[in-house]
Amino acid sequence: MKLTVLVDNNTIIDRYFHGEPGVSYFIECDGRKYLFDTGYSDIFLRNAIKMGINLLGLDAVVISHGHNDHTWGLGELVKLYTEAACEGHECKKTMIIAHPDAFLDKNIDGLDIGSMMSVNQLKKSFSLKLSKEPVWLTNKLMFLGEIERNNSFEAKVPIGKTLRNNTLEDDYVLDDSALVYTSEKGLVIITGCSHAGVCNIIEYAKKVCNEERVYDVIGGFHLLNPSQHKLENTVEYLKKCQTATIHACHCTDLRSKICLAQAMNIEDVGVGLELDYR
Repeated sequence: MKLTVLVDNNTIIDRYFHGEPGVSYFIECDGRKYLFDTGYSDIFLRNAIKMGINLLGLDAVVISHGHNDHTWGLGELVKLYTEAACEGHECKKTMIIAHPDAFLDKNIDGLDIGSMMSVNQLKKSFSLKLSKEPVWLTNKLMFLGEIERNNSFEAKVPIGKTLRNNTLEDDYVLDDSALVYTSEKGLVIITGCSHAGVCNIIEYAKKVCNEERVYDVIGGFHLLNPSQHKLENTVEYLKKCQTATIHACHCTDLRSKICLAQAMNIEDVGVGLELDYR
């Protein structure tokens, strides 16, 4: 599996790409091509063009969860496909894979932080597979679906409200999911923001894949000014996992990265980074 970072908060020095507070990864696995999240704007497309990556041939778009910094690029993808079809380019109807709650209305104090596109709008341009259950994309790559939340220190605080069945309720971001790749050296876990809790995600990935070894975790860890209790427990858990490395980025603050780096090998992430796993 090869993963290329199209969108991250940071960019790699002397690689002249665009960055924004969002996530988008281009993933190639077993001859198939996937887009994991679409960031906040059109920069995933602009960066892909600079990198020579053609997004017209995607096998699926995987959405980690429904927040704007992961979904607002979907409208730009619709434009890309529509314009390509008008120009006579071959463009198949790509599948979107996500949790069923990913496209519900979401807000904080009335401010819209959810997807700009509803399920009905998306159906016009994509086929949809919305699943709470794990979905194998290839023999080695899986969408985890709804993450079990079993520890005492993660995913305890709601993030705004979500509209479900015409009723506003606290949003614990149950739609937050991740990808897992079963490499020869252990699991490679790819997260968006880890609202479900990065430790919960790892535990669930180990359970559904029946694999205890964790080789790498890349993505947002949702450690933004975390409580000391949450940070200490997260570091201790990840230390026990004995990962070869971690690539904590996006929604992981400097203090948290420093604490993580004292216990394990943490590598930098930025737009243009390429990672290969066997």
